[in-house]
Amino acid sequence: MKKSTVKTGTLLLSGLCCLMLLNGCGSQGKNKSSDWPAADEAGREVENLEEGASAFAEEDLGEFSIKDIEGNTYTQEMFADYDLTMVNVFTTWCSPCVREIPDLEKLSNEVKDQGINVVGIVLDAIDSSGKTDEEVVEKAKLLAEMTGAAYPFLIPDEGYLNGRLSGIAAVPETFFVDKEGNITGETYSGSRSLEDWKTIVETEREGAAE
Repeated sequence: MKKSTVKTGTLLLSGLCCLMLLNGCGSQGKNKSSDWPAADEAGREVENLEEGASAFAEEDLGEFSIKDIEGNTYTQEMFADYDLTMVNVFTTWCSPCVREIPDLEKLSNEVKDQGINVVGIVLDAIDSSGKTDEEVVEKAKLLAEMTGAAYPFLIPDEGYLNGRLSGIAAVPETFFVDKEGNITGETYSGSRSLEDWKTIVETEREGAAE
């Protein structure tokens, strides 16, 4: 391996470690508009973006084709095998996002046998022109390795998941999708603990079953 490649990987890993340890590395974000960390009305930490609040109103996500950070392709059929899919939208520079990933991995392992799936969407892995940012993808790969996350980290497609990812004002943002591909229940801004997510998942599962 060339020295430059090793050096680049080391720098990326160091940067992500800084985020995990919250040691004052500061924001690494794109489209960042405010000091971090911010907090929502309930005190949960979020990272604000420049875009306006999401105005997505359609319940059906429709058809799409999206890749994960390893190059695997997913379509709307990804929802069919589970009663409910939890979609966690995050960025690699968002410290609250990074801190909750290990808990989301634990959650994924605990609820998969109950018909619940967990996926992540790396919002900053696509640039303003709709092209994949390979540097961010590499950071996401390191982040998955560091946190032990085995659930998919998806890269937004050019259509931003048929518009659902457009206009997200703060990350992490989490929403739920049923097996027919319909968005269901509430949208959640901010990071949460494992126990909080367990409660939310149970609430959303009961609501989707009604």
